[in-house]
Amino acid sequence: MDLDQKIGRAVRFLEKAYERQRAGDLDQAISLYKTSIEEYPTAEAHTYLGWTYSFQGRYDEAIEQCKIAITVDPEFGNPYNDIGSYLIQKGQLDQAIPWLEQAKKARRYEPRHFPYLNLFRVYMKMGQLDAAQREYEQARFIQQTLESQVGIADEETSSTVN
Repeated sequence: MDLDQKIGRAVRFLEKAYERQRAGDLDQAISLYKTSIEEYPTAEAHTYLGWTYSFQGRYDEAIEQCKIAITVDPEFGNPYNDIGSYLIQKGQLDQAIPWLEQAKKARRYEPRHFPYLNLFRVYMKMGQLDAAQREYEQARFIQQTLESQVGIADEETSSTVN
């Protein structure tokens, strides 16, 4: 089997895993994510496997999968944010901050405002209200900017279609 075929199979397993995860069949999703990784390891598959573990309260395993995802693709921002989120769930607020800051810098990350919202949560829990407010305002700015860009794109598409 050539590389393109392996990648294609990995993507199909990833898509099936995500479908099973959304349906609530977490064990089957985990199995399919692992099969995707065996076919061709991607940062997405490791991150989503970690995300599925988190639904089962398996935060340490989720964090480990996200760290693997980062080694596969350091520019993929989701695993940085997810590690921060899992550390928040574990009550390890100080340890979450650098991961969330790294997510803010990642080149490839959507939705961009999530790490800011997670930092808002951290700083609120720590009683650092000024820092929390800054993160919240930045999250709103990013979200509003994205929404206006989508609106502009929708208008451009609409005007070219008519």
